[in-house]
Amino acid sequence: MTSSSASHAHPKPARPDRNLAMELTRVTEAAAIAAARHLGRGDKIAVDQAAVDAMRKMLSGVDIDGVVVIGEGEKDEAPMLFNGEKVGDGTGPKVDVAVDPVDGTRLTALGIGGALAVIAVAERGTMFAPGSLVYMDKIAVGEHAAGSIDIEAPVEDNLKKVAKALDKRVGDVTAIILDRPRNEPFITAVRRAGARIQLITDGDISAAIATAKEDSHVDILFGIGGSPEAVTAACAMLAVGGEIQCKVWPRDESERQYAADEGIDLNRVLTTRDLVDSDHTFFAATGVSTGDLLEGVVFTGDGARTNTVVMRSHTGTVRFIDALHRFDRRDPIG
Repeated sequence: MTSSSASHAHPKPARPDRNLAMELTRVTEAAAIAAARHLGRGDKIAVDQAAVDAMRKMLSGVDIDGVVVIGEGEKDEAPMLFNGEKVGDGTGPKVDVAVDPVDGTRLTALGIGGALAVIAVAERGTMFAPGSLVYMDKIAVGEHAAGSIDIEAPVEDNLKKVAKALDKRVGDVTAIILDRPRNEPFITAVRRAGARIQLITDGDISAAIATAKEDSHVDILFGIGGSPEAVTAACAMLAVGGEIQCKVWPRDESERQYAADEGIDLNRVLTTRDLVDSDHTFFAATGVSTGDLLEGVVFTGDGARTNTVVMRSHTGTVRFIDALHRFDRRDPIG
């Protein structure tokens, strides 16, 4: 007797395939071009609104059934691709989406380098959703130091372990830290240990990725920064073999209560896999203003030039894409 079970079997959900990489590149290119038009004009909201509008428009044509799990609006009170928003054309694989239309709106508004337009995608249900808990304590390293860090260990111990993994002296290790009063204990501890520091004013995502970039001269990230940026960066770290560890950092009692209500353990160490539990992640970032990771948008007489990095965790592929965009042949943000 012939079995009929095959006809009733549930098909496996489609996984994001390699063609998605170029689609996401177009999304971040459009957002970067739109944001870069406001470079140095002093208006953060205009920067964010332009990038959001461009990103949303481009996402509508991407072959995914996406849900925004990591949006930026809650923290910045800015125009947003909001958590829970459906994106894509509704076909293709079901995915979680993390967006940061501009990682560095302040940088862009002030005409400072290092701003990026960023998107990351993973299979549905694999991204950690911090909700209203918008900050995390973080530590991150590149591939050669992965497995040597412990967020619960003292800063000095982590510096020594990373130095050993990289065959350096502690004094030659460079830590990157977001320059905020809340991170002063990390700054003090690194200086006391005798290591070097690169302070940044913004750009949480690029800072984490910098630890995994061979020519960045940054070895380890410390400090408290954005939760959305941690999850987004984890998608990139899975592609490049780096490691990020985090702990949710509540700002006040109301956020502690929110964590309790949502069943989020504030003492739990979140590993890279806890942040994104997928072997099929995609990450794309396009430079808005020139920084250590990417060149910013350059406008020409009839278009613009963009510089993008796109990563795929399944293959570990990292591509840098320089693109020329002709505005006389298409929509300037299309």
